[in-house]
Amino acid sequence: MSNNGHSPQIDYHLHGLVGIRLIDPSPSDVQAVTRQLGPIQSPLSSKPDITIRFVDRLSASSRVRFLGVDEAGFTDDAFLVLRSRHKARARVQIPMDRIGKDCEIICETGLPAVPLLIPIINLTALGKGGVPLHASAFIYNDKGVITTGWSRGGKTEMLLAFTSHGAEYIGDEWVYISPDGQRMHGIPEPIRVWDWHLEDLPQYRVYVSRGDRARWQAIKMLQAMDRMTSPRARQEFPPAKALNRLMPLLKSQLSADIHPERLFGNRFGSLTGNFDLLLFAASHDMPGTHVEPITPSQVARRMVFSLQYERLAFMGYYNMFRFAFPDRVNSLVERAEEIQRELLMQVMANKPAYAVYHPYPAVIPDLFDAVSPLIDSFSTTGEHGIRKV
Repeated sequence: MSNNGHSPQIDYHLHGLVGIRLIDPSPSDVQAVTRQLGPIQSPLSSKPDITIRFVDRLSASSRVRFLGVDEAGFTDDAFLVLRSRHKARARVQIPMDRIGKDCEIICETGLPAVPLLIPIINLTALGKGGVPLHASAFIYNDKGVITTGWSRGGKTEMLLAFTSHGAEYIGDEWVYISPDGQRMHGIPEPIRVWDWHLEDLPQYRVYVSRGDRARWQAIKMLQAMDRMTSPRARQEFPPAKALNRLMPLLKSQLSADIHPERLFGNRFGSLTGNFDLLLFAASHDMPGTHVEPITPSQVARRMVFSLQYERLAFMGYYNMFRFAFPDRVNSLVERAEEIQRELLMQVMANKPAYAVYHPYPAVIPDLFDAVSPLIDSFSTTGEHGIRKV
């Protein structure tokens, strides 16, 4: 520890896929990065793939020209991201053309999070042959299961369904598949638990903070007031009209982010396991939960575009970078769709794969009832079929 309370160097190792090194971080900087990556601190035996250097003030080599309002900027030789988590003001220098090749990010100390860190890690892993997948993963009856699909498709719900029956947590949000397709690895990011999850899993209610529960109660009171308001009042009475317009925003606040180690206790394990079974989850307009075989190539082709969608925010900044420096190209970013298509087809090939269709919101016990017999039969006989609940 240096005289200013900063650590000279802290390393993080993402399951052998990506090495990250922090240079001169403050204790709050280490906490911020650990919140993003989880407790994966481990000394690196080789040069880091990503270096994050923290400074008190990031000086500019020339005047800063702005892109958008408080979004990004550039000098004669550097690209700056000016917004961090929850739109907090930031000043971070990111060489977009160096992602995947000894990338050094320079951050002003004290940020709530390093902006774009997860997509930068994902691209770096992709460049090394690993596959970042928008997914959840768990181990149940000694079988490693990945659930993937579009956002809000039921990935977290599948994870909660099985961890509530003793499954070991591997990851939620982002799961990394090894280049040979045999192993899966997780980052322990906070899990977003919705109020309706607790209707099926009341045992998790104790992990929601008092503040979050009070916020939920206040929102539900406002929702009840809106339901009791007549359509005419919503049109003619300004406060009722304003409240009705707020309903979608208020509904989106009925969630709490909880660290998986707190949520799952001894089911929070090594964050790594074998990749044995692939589930593709999606909601549908029919009653009940329906499970049917799907080819892994179908899942792979679809997930290419899910990953493109998840990278949209990053691509906005990359296009700003190209606007600022038209001659500075990152071939990894430019070819990401092509690379991930090829790798997804490789790592998913020959995996048993099933589509799980369910109403929205999903009935979490139904997910377990529909899928667990399939895993059990796979564990013992290798036979699979179609199951409805």
